[in-house]
Amino acid sequence: MENILRDLPSLSRLRPFEAAARLESFTRAATELGLTQTAVSKQIAALELELGVLLFDRRNRAVFLTDEGRRFGRVVSGALADIAAEASLLGDRRKSIGVVLHCQLCEAIYWLMPRLSDFHERHPSVEVRIVTSVQPITKTSEAFDMAIQSTGRPSGAARLLFTAPDEVYPICAPSLIDNQALPLSPNDLSAFPLLAHRVAPQEWMEWHDWFVAIGATGPNARFLTFDSFPLTLQAAIAGRGMALGWGRTVGDLVAEGKLVRPCAESVHRPADMSVFQGSRRGPRKAVQALREWLQQQLVDG
Repeated sequence: MENILRDLPSLSRLRPFEAAARLESFTRAATELGLTQTAVSKQIAALELELGVLLFDRRNRAVFLTDEGRRFGRVVSGALADIAAEASLLGDRRKSIGVVLHCQLCEAIYWLMPRLSDFHERHPSVEVRIVTSVQPITKTSEAFDMAIQSTGRPSGAARLLFTAPDEVYPICAPSLIDNQALPLSPNDLSAFPLLAHRVAPQEWMEWHDWFVAIGATGPNARFLTFDSFPLTLQAAIAGRGMALGWGRTVGDLVAEGKLVRPCAESVHRPADMSVFQGSRRGPRKAVQALREWLQQQLVDG
């Protein structure tokens, strides 16, 4: 790469040359570029001196490409056209994508998607692209404007904008506790399989932490473990056992009757969710609109 850059002529001289070569006129090239004819002539003369070859024959106030100039003109014109086409594609892609929001998969499915229509109703001209992952934002290869993930997970250079509270409590399918008198006590949970989301490192609350937080002794229960929270939650909906649920994620499922809260205890976490600003620079007003909406939904609402 260093050898290529060393042989590359001054880029500021290539655009005047390309225009003059395409139009075979210094005067018309100057008009197209908004320069004086003298400026174009000086840039091309400097390029010829740098390359050590004449690119134009100058005759009677007219200019004609030399063979070397014509060959070099085709190369420069093609290269600049490729750059312009790619720049246009990137610009169109950024415009069409609008704002990129990175979100943990489970929160995207169960919290964000049911509410996103509200954002679109308020901001119909803003397109939001959702990028989901079960990995922390430091593992993503795609630039994003904003991200939502559990507090405490690696965030790299992303700038923390604000945190949001949540509460954690047991949830299960209604069929799992048929004919049981509710609410159950924490000790009653040992009669059921406990569904656990376990990964390394453990970046969020698990059963042991929850029992400690409510001041109870963890039951001697049978555990079924999963490597993702969406899978754990689906196992709970299917009646496989008790799982820990985050109110923001499972609240709608409880309201719909797909899940129930078998006991009254819960753990309040004042800064459980974090919202970050990423390195991508989407449309400023659109990004600000999304930020304000997320704050209203997660904190103010």
